[in-house]
Amino acid sequence: MAPLPKPVPGLVIRYSYLWANEHDAGREEGRKDRPCAIIVSVETDEGTTSVVVLPISHSPPAGGVPAIEIPLDTKRRLGLDDERSWVVLSEANQFVWPGFDLRFSKPGDASSVAYGEMPANFFRDLRAAFVKVLREKRARLVSRTQ
Repeated sequence: MAPLPKPVPGLVIRYSYLWANEHDAGREEGRKDRPCAIIVSVETDEGTTSVVVLPISHSPPAGGVPAIEIPLDTKRRLGLDDERSWVVLSEANQFVWPGFDLRFSKPGDASSVAYGEMPANFFRDLRAAFVKVLREKRARLVSRTQ
């Protein structure tokens, strides 16, 4: 079986995402596993890797929630379904890689946590949009603990 992938920005992973409203309600686990895009990956002074992921959702953004739709060809390249999907920019989860909330699509195959990497141009636009939302203080970070 292949090893766990390196958590590089632009990698889309299978993850038990915890929405901010679930966190506020006292939940510690996400309701469902979903694709999430690694937007930041930083090695700390302690030798661990801190990762920030953005959720991918089939639900269209409502009420001015900032999001970017994923092009169908990108979804197909990643092996995702053909339904419309958006990367939500208004919130993110932060955790120490690999953490407990990665999910394998094939039992015992660590590499199956990854769908693949986003195209460089799409990721560059996604990162720029997320930075803009952060600067406008319209994004929320939920820190996940081990």
